[in-house]
Amino acid sequence: MTEKPKDVLPELEERYQLYLGIPRHLIPWFPIIDPDECVGCQECIQFCHDVVYIYNKEEHKVYVENPWHCQVYCQSCIHACPADAITFPARREVKATIRQLRKKYAPA
Repeated sequence: MTEKPKDVLPELEERYQLYLGIPRHLIPWFPIIDPDECVGCQECIQFCHDVVYIYNKEEHKVYVENPWHCQVYCQSCIHACPADAITFPARREVKATIRQLRKKYAPA
């Protein structure tokens, strides 16, 4: 049995702690919401099954509350947003980061 890396975030549910054996919080993949573009429709919240977002009733805006819950390379919520308020980091940069992390967190 492979031992889990010691630098995972213990407060994350187990299914969100690792991606391909890499501590998930080291991978910079999560949505970014432009607050000036967000219309507060909550379509992203309805769409995302990984509880990434939270709605702020006072501001009538959606925010990213659980970035590490986002599935690496998933961008499906972009299509749910009628205001085009959601973006993601460049895949090329994230892939380069993962390649570097694989050196430290080699597969078992």
